[in-house]
Amino acid sequence: MVPKNLISDVFDLVERTGTLGEGCATGVDGLFAFAQTKTTECAAAFYEPIMCLVLQGAKEAYLNGRVVRYSAGDTLIVSHAIPVESAVMQASPDAPYTALALRLDLAMARSMNDEIGERDDSANAHSLNAAASDAALIDATHRLFNVSKDPVEARSLAPLILREIHFRLLRAQHGGMLRQLLNQDSPASRIAQVIATMRENFKSNLPVADLASECGMSLSAFHEHFRSVTATTPLQYQKDLRLLEARRLLVTENRSVASAAYEVGYESPTQFSREFSRKFGMPPSMHKPAAPLVPAPTT
Repeated sequence: MVPKNLISDVFDLVERTGTLGEGCATGVDGLFAFAQTKTTECAAAFYEPIMCLVLQGAKEAYLNGRVVRYSAGDTLIVSHAIPVESAVMQASPDAPYTALALRLDLAMARSMNDEIGERDDSANAHSLNAAASDAALIDATHRLFNVSKDPVEARSLAPLILREIHFRLLRAQHGGMLRQLLNQDSPASRIAQVIATMRENFKSNLPVADLASECGMSLSAFHEHFRSVTATTPLQYQKDLRLLEARRLLVTENRSVASAAYEVGYESPTQFSREFSRKFGMPPSMHKPAAPLVPAPTT
C-alpha cells in the first residue's frame, strides 16, 4: 500500500513548483514528481526508459492495440525509448493523479547481471508493462524521494537506493524485457543500440537495410525484433520521432510550421502538415505556444 504521506508530499512539491499537469525534477538526478487534478485526453508522447510508481489515480498507455493500465500501487517499466499514446483516466482535485518517475540507468542494471540470480526472460516480455509493486519497491522509492529533499543525503544515500531499485525492477514479474537487456548480444540490446542511432540521426533518412546491418540481423529478422520491442515499424518510428520533435518546436519555441518541418528533416511542408494532422488529429498551425515543458519522462 502506498503511504498517504508520500502522496501528499509529492503533490505538495508539484503544486509548490507550479508544475501541475507537467511534472518537476527533484533533488535526485533522474527522479521526477507528477500530479494532475483532472483526467486528460489521449495524447502522443515519447517514453524514455523509466520506472513509474503510481501513488494515486490511474493512467492508460496505448501501444499498437495493447492497453496498459497502471493505477495506485502499480509500477510501470519502460525498457526502450518508444512512442506511446496515453491518458490520465482517474484524477480529481480531491484525489489527484500522483506519481514518481525514475529514469532508468541501463549501465547500472547491466552491472547487476551476476547478482539477480535465476530469471525468466520470457519471449512474450514487453518493452512497456505494468504490475502491482511489492512493498520493498514502494519503500525504496519512498526513501529515494525523502533523501531528494536534502542535498547532502541525496549525494551520499541516493546511489545506494538507486541500485536497490534497479535490483528490484530486474527481479520484478514484469521486468522481462529489462532483464533481456542484461545480455548485450540479445535482440533487445541490439534494437536498443539501433534506437539510439535513429534518435541521434532522426533528421536523416536512414535506410532500414543499413539499420539491420548495424545490429547484425537480416532484414526480416530486424523487422520482426524491432516490432516486438517498439510495436511499430522502423519507418514509422523515424516518422514519430520527427513529428514529436516538430510538435515540441511548435509548442515550446513558437516556430513556424515551415521552420519546424525543415528542422526535423521534412523537405515538403505540405507533406509535413498532412502527416502531422494524421498523427495528432489537428494541423500544426493549430498548436499554440505554451509554457516550456519540464524536461522529464512522461508518466
